[in-house]
Amino acid sequence: MSASEGPAFIDTNILVYALEKTPSPRKTHAQTLILRLTAEDRLRICTQVLQELFVTLTRKGLHACSPDEAISFLEQLSVWPLFLIDFPAIHDAALLSRDASISFWDALIVVAAARSGANSLYTEDLSHGEKLLGVEIVNPFREVV
Repeated sequence: MSASEGPAFIDTNILVYALEKTPSPRKTHAQTLILRLTAEDRLRICTQVLQELFVTLTRKGLHACSPDEAISFLEQLSVWPLFLIDFPAIHDAALLSRDASISFWDALIVVAAARSGANSLYTEDLSHGEKLLGVEIVNPFREVV
């Protein structure tokens, strides 16, 4: 199964780009990706992604929006299959972080993606093409200017 088939997990950074207030090639690309994954009923996320998204969107700066607006985005995303982070996932992420020499938070996203049944993880935070726990890492922005 390739990255273009089966369930696909998206990291927080993809959502942040899609929700940017100003136009950019990354915003357009992220929105297109999310629309495609939702139309194909392939989108998967986890509670960590929702938590990070709320914090990022309500932080002062380029992405700032009101807490109510951010909550509305979370509610829209919560209709998709949502992996709940539990202690076994945290434990496995700690082991993966140690073994793969990646950050704990990136490892937790990989574990969540694998446990959600996703065969691909869209993120710009890990090495494109790498496979971790059977999940292919895909950087959707690798060719975007």
